[in-house]
Amino acid sequence: MPSYVARLRSLLERGRKALLPSGEAISKVPILDMLAHNWYLGFTSFGGPAVHFQIFRRLFVEKYQWIDETVYQEMFALCQALSGPGSTKMLYAINVLHYGFWTGIAAFFVWCLPMAIAAFGLALGVEQIDKKLPGPVYALLSGLNSATVGIIALAAYQLSDKAITDTLSRILVFVSAAAGTLYNALWYFPLLMVGGGLATVIWDLKLLQRVYRATRPSRPRPATPQAQDAELRSFEQAEIQSSVRSRPNVQSHAPDRHSPISSPSPSSHSHPETHTSLTTSWKLGAAIIAAFLASFAIVMTCRGIYGGSNRGFDVFANLYLAGTIIFGGGPVVIPLLREYIVAPGWVSPRDFLLGLAITQAFPGPNFNFAVYLGALSVSGSSIPAVFGALIGLVAIFTPGLWLHLGFMGLWMTVRKVPAVRACLRGIHAAAVGLVFTAVYRLFETGFLDSEVQNGGSLSRDPWWVVIIALSFVGGLHFKLTPPLAILLGAALGLVKYGVDTA
Repeated sequence: MPSYVARLRSLLERGRKALLPSGEAISKVPILDMLAHNWYLGFTSFGGPAVHFQIFRRLFVEKYQWIDETVYQEMFALCQALSGPGSTKMLYAINVLHYGFWTGIAAFFVWCLPMAIAAFGLALGVEQIDKKLPGPVYALLSGLNSATVGIIALAAYQLSDKAITDTLSRILVFVSAAAGTLYNALWYFPLLMVGGGLATVIWDLKLLQRVYRATRPSRPRPATPQAQDAELRSFEQAEIQSSVRSRPNVQSHAPDRHSPISSPSPSSHSHPETHTSLTTSWKLGAAIIAAFLASFAIVMTCRGIYGGSNRGFDVFANLYLAGTIIFGGGPVVIPLLREYIVAPGWVSPRDFLLGLAITQAFPGPNFNFAVYLGALSVSGSSIPAVFGALIGLVAIFTPGLWLHLGFMGLWMTVRKVPAVRACLRGIHAAAVGLVFTAVYRLFETGFLDSEVQNGGSLSRDPWWVVIIALSFVGGLHFKLTPPLAILLGAALGLVKYGVDTA
């Protein structure tokens, strides 16, 4: 009898390891090993990109130990500095570094396809509903949005705890959040991140001090060789200290204040250069970037010449343009898609906001919203809805992934340059500040009812603010997971409707 119990325990342990594996290889076949380590993320990663980055850090840095904390922070800054979906690029890049290009592409599809299919199904359903929804549906959607605001606010708080390493990074997070809240434009968010990068380059490399020393009146040089040697040693020491401060996270090997697990030290599998030669060649990286720029020029030229003649191409060209110029990930994609999809009259404002409210509660990438919009955009044309969904998927994701692959090759070459590392530290801080901006934007558009179908502020009723606080405090202190917070928010929204109509 004990032997049967031992066998049962062994089978259960094997099943547990297969479902929730460690970082060790489970299969010698890369695609199978990737599936074992990634299959569930597209179903369980709720909360949008800010939460995704936290999930990836716990998984790939702390548990799997595929990369170390320093590389993770650099990759985070690089993902935010380039256009396209931020968290999707992070997952894609980590898998490319660990397995190679083709397995990394497969990991992207494993990540995005589950909820892309759900977004397509949602589009088919929305196309059939009446213009005015039942009251309980609006209450449920407002509850979903309220819980999502709390989840993103918690992720912003936790990301800022990692981004803030000194006074300057603290200032950059605050200034970026405040500036992004006060003004919104397509060119504005990239400008804020560039400003953050320049600020840390100037500060970490002491450029102002160097300019001052170079422009002030010269003084007689030390007369003795001993004095000259002392001055040289002092200058070299200052350079070493500047290089140390220019690291993205000088506390990368200190214990995480929110986790009992300390950041692991770099190990043999923590160095991505050993996994694939694709990302170590700056020449190949430059060629990939040049190929993308050529494709972008061709698509935009055809958009100008043939625009309006075919709905499918128009949707592809608009979403391809949006995927190229979106900086900052999910928070920025919403107003841009409104301009390129709703403004031409392809999707109604009501359907846009309805889909936004529901897909915000989906796990996986927020860019799957483009799949929903692509399916609705071809409604009434000769193009089947499934082709519209595929157009949306390919057009919105391709530019960011294509560019990121090219820049990974350049990054491996220049990542050790002090100025580059200092710049990434500032971009990281500014990008985290913009996550707080995303919290505010969703808060101001999260309320929906029959009279406010274009979205209103959740401050209209304290009930929604309580749901926000509940999801934030629950996640911070009581280990309330994002899926449960989403369900709780929806349930409390229905409770609010029941109390109002009683």
